[in-house]
Amino acid sequence: MRITNSMMNNRMLMNLNKSLNRLDKHQQKMSTGKKFNMPSDDPIGVSRSLELNTARSELEQYKKNAEDATSWLEITESAIADLGNVLQRVRELAVNADGVKTQEDKQKIKSEIDQLKDHVIKLANTTYAGKHIFSGYKTSQALLQSDGTYDIDSRDAEQMNFNVGIADQVTVNILGHKLFGATTTENAPPYNTNLDNNQVNGNEGDAIPGRKAELIAVLEDFSHALDNDDPSRIQKTLSRIDVQMENILSIRGEIGAKTNRMELTTNRIDNDYLNFTNLLSKNEDADMAEVIMQFKNDENVYRAALSTGAKAIQPTLIDFIR
Repeated sequence: MRITNSMMNNRMLMNLNKSLNRLDKHQQKMSTGKKFNMPSDDPIGVSRSLELNTARSELEQYKKNAEDATSWLEITESAIADLGNVLQRVRELAVNADGVKTQEDKQKIKSEIDQLKDHVIKLANTTYAGKHIFSGYKTSQALLQSDGTYDIDSRDAEQMNFNVGIADQVTVNILGHKLFGATTTENAPPYNTNLDNNQVNGNEGDAIPGRKAELIAVLEDFSHALDNDDPSRIQKTLSRIDVQMENILSIRGEIGAKTNRMELTTNRIDNDYLNFTNLLSKNEDADMAEVIMQFKNDENVYRAALSTGAKAIQPTLIDFIR
C-alpha cells in the first residue's frame, strides 16, 4: 500500500486529537475535582453517586424533623413544668388554708387561686410556631375557653407523628384531656364525687366542647370552698392536687424520655451523614496527584507527537528542488 503525505497528515491529526481529548479530560478533572462530569464518563460511578446523594438528602430531612420534634417537646415540657409549679403553689395554699386562717386570709388565698386558674388556662392554650400544642390535630384552635371548658373535642387518636428515620416515628404532642383531665360534672362548683375518684388523664372520657377540664374544676372547687369556708372541701383539695401532680410528673417523664431519644437520633443522623459524605467523596472525588501525573504524561506525549509530526511531514517538492 502506498503511503501518501495526505494519509500521514490525517493520521497525525487524528492522533493529536486523541491526545488533546485526553488532556481535556484531565483538565476537567483538575478544574472540577471530580472523577467524572458526565454519565458516559463512569456510568456505575454516577449511579452510585445518585444513590449516596439521595441518602444524604433523606438524612437532612430526617434531621430537620428530629430538630422540629425536639423543639415541640421542649416547648411542651416548659409549659408542663410551669403547670407543675402552679400546682405546687396551689398545694402550699391548700396547706395554709387548712389551718387556723381567718376568713379574710382565705379570701386572699381565693384571689390567688383564681389568678392561678387563669394562668392554667393560658398554659393549656400554649402555642408553638402559631400551633396550639395541646389541641391534637386542631392546632389552629385553642384547647380551653376562658371559663375552663373545652373549646374543641380532644380524642386519643389525634397523635402527631414525626418521621425521624426509615420506619421510625415519634409522637410529639400531648393531648389536652390527658394532661388536664375531663369532668362530667356540672359546670359550676361545688363539684361532686368524680373529683375524688383519683382518676385523671382523661379517664372520664374524651374531651368534648363544653366539658370542664378536671384540673380547672379542682381549682374552682377549692376557690368555692375558700369562699364558703368549707374545711372538708379544702382538705379534699390536697389529695386532688396530689393526683394531678402525679399525672403531670408521669407526662413529664414521658416527654423527657422522648427528648433524650431525639438527641440520640440527631447524633446518629449526623454520624450517618458524615459516613455517606465520606463514601460520596471516595466515589467521585479525583485523586489530584494522580490526575496531575497523568496530565503531565499525556502533555509530554502530545508535545512529542507535535515535534515528530512536524519532522515527518516537513519534506516537500521544494526541498528536493534545492
